[in-house]
Amino acid sequence: MVQLAPASLHGKEAVADPTPMGLLGLAIGCAALTPIAFGKSLTPAGLETAAVFCLLFGAGCQLFAGLLNLVNRNLYGGTLFLTFAFNWVVNAWALHSLAKGFVPDPTIVFATEAAFLVIFVLITWGFGHFSSLLFVFLLDIDLLYVFKVAGHLLDTKAFAIPIALLTVGLAVLSLWIAFALLLNPVTGRRVFTLGTPVFRSAARPPVDLAARTALVAALYGAWRDAGTPLASGDLRARLAVFGEQRLDAELAYLAAKGVVENGDGKTRLSPAGIDLWEKHLAG
Repeated sequence: MVQLAPASLHGKEAVADPTPMGLLGLAIGCAALTPIAFGKSLTPAGLETAAVFCLLFGAGCQLFAGLLNLVNRNLYGGTLFLTFAFNWVVNAWALHSLAKGFVPDPTIVFATEAAFLVIFVLITWGFGHFSSLLFVFLLDIDLLYVFKVAGHLLDTKAFAIPIALLTVGLAVLSLWIAFALLLNPVTGRRVFTLGTPVFRSAARPPVDLAARTALVAALYGAWRDAGTPLASGDLRARLAVFGEQRLDAELAYLAAKGVVENGDGKTRLSPAGIDLWEKHLAG
């Protein structure tokens, strides 16, 4: 596709940002688990009630957020939310099973938690390139899985309270980030800050489309004002600032894409080139 302006990170979003919905669902799911994490509501009724909240909010909201993030071409957010969503389905199933007297196999649970720890550590590093608060958000999850894995390896319940506190912290961080995305644009102020990146990404060379844009603009102006092509010499004289070599490369590229037509020492925009420029002007 021919570009006349640098593309944004994700392009134009097809739907509104679903991230706050996923985070609010995560916070509600964590709230449902908090009493159980502190050793309360361990009755069948309490376990079944928490299972419903985990399924609808923990899994449901994050499933929608993950799918819609992928629709918006946000691979990172979509992957994270979908991974969380299916994990929350397992949480709901585990609570439902416990309420019925069935205990999930601890060896299988340990193996999956170890895999989740590896996954989330690497995702944490990636989120550190976005903001410090997102980094802390994922770090909370990392520590939660560290304590779960350690509890399995050491065969101890000593980490139950730290896990409970991290669950509360995850709910608080989820709400903070969700409110930052929802309320900051509405109020016009950074009421809820997200912080600066922890890690710096390697700088990418900028996409310079100035010569291409100037070429198409000059040819469009000639078509609009007189309905005639521009002599190649005249066109090059107008755009001499870009240099002969670059102009030759851009003209060859635009011709190969069907944007310009060359003949008899003149250059004109094709109908596709006219449409391209008018779409560019329309934003």
